[in-house]
Amino acid sequence: MPGLNRRQDAALRARAEKVVPSGMWGHLHAAKLPDAYPQFFRRGEGGVLWDVDGNRYVDFMCSWGPNLLGHHHPEVDEAAERQRRDGDCLNGPAEVMVELAELVVDMVGHADWTQFQKNGTDATTTCVTIARAATGKRKIVVAKGAYHGAVPWCSPSLLGVTAEDRAHLSYFKFNDVESLEEAVKAAGGDLAGILISAFRHDMGFDQELPSPAFAQAARRLCTDKGAVLIIDEVRAGFRLDTAGSWEALGVRPDMSAWSKAMANGYALAAITGADWLRRAASQVFVTGSFWAGAVSMAAAVATLKIVRRDDIPSRLAYLGRLLRDGLETRSRQFGQSIRQSGPAQMPTVLFDDDPDFRKGFAFCNAMLERGVYFHPKHNMFLCAAHTEADIAAALDAAEHSFSVVAALGTGSEGRMGRS
Repeated sequence: MPGLNRRQDAALRARAEKVVPSGMWGHLHAAKLPDAYPQFFRRGEGGVLWDVDGNRYVDFMCSWGPNLLGHHHPEVDEAAERQRRDGDCLNGPAEVMVELAELVVDMVGHADWTQFQKNGTDATTTCVTIARAATGKRKIVVAKGAYHGAVPWCSPSLLGVTAEDRAHLSYFKFNDVESLEEAVKAAGGDLAGILISAFRHDMGFDQELPSPAFAQAARRLCTDKGAVLIIDEVRAGFRLDTAGSWEALGVRPDMSAWSKAMANGYALAAITGADWLRRAASQVFVTGSFWAGAVSMAAAVATLKIVRRDDIPSRLAYLGRLLRDGLETRSRQFGQSIRQSGPAQMPTVLFDDDPDFRKGFAFCNAMLERGVYFHPKHNMFLCAAHTEADIAAALDAAEHSFSVVAALGTGSEGRMGRS
């Protein structure tokens, strides 16, 4: 792209393709983004990051969620470094594990206990395993199109997945009580649990908050059937409510899965559960060589204390509303119809009449040229290190970018990305 140096990034991609299949894997693969996007980055600071070619961006992906307080938050990094000097991967956990467990149980509304893992897939899989152990049943009911991890039982791809891997999953439509009731009925007497994202955040679609009626129906069905209500908080956890994303609905799950933001970029996940699941949680065999890593736990203690002390969800909501209102004003200025959905802390911005994301790609390419890292399909993230000046810079870039999209309708093709 004109104005953006990509020489070092291109060289690294060429080297990577020789030693890594396709050069990269999974959701971080830049080939799935518009063609202006870098694959490799050098550093981050607060709400800003730099790619390997030195281009600077206000960061609205926040490492796809983990960056909650800001890259290199000094209190978090100091806590992690203190623990690193004593040890990280030991023969068992460090003392900080108990402190972190006490803090999580104190913060999360439904939690009587917690266990730690390393990533979101670990956490959701552990929840499903415990639900089956506790109930002696097999069926797990999930929303169509929901993302709960990247292993065969829940992967969004069917490559390498057998029918047996998914034999005990049933599906419902998010926020549709009748659909949920039908899925539960189909599971019959073999229902182990219902697994639901904190809100609908499927990539490429408008986000959707759960209705009170839907949340209450999920709770009622699990209670009536002796099944486990599991909330997947991996993406949303600690951004919407420190006690749990469904607290405002007055509905508490039996278990939740957490990761991403809980240690501000240090690798950690957790599950939380109610007392009636404690015995099953103690009996199942789930483990990993790095699951007791003490450095990440120390970072999480610092992160969660700051989240509660500084009311981070409210700060993020304030910044998110500034961004949302400004984007709406500027889109109208250039005659563009956009849809902004989901909580303000985790915005999705999509264009109307844009089935192939042509407008979205052109908009995000133009934003990137102006030093703002948006995503054309995925929900984005605010972090506490973002400032009003960062929001203003993003809105200045958006004004230019909406003009680029408007020009598409006059015959200009723009510069499109990869599909």
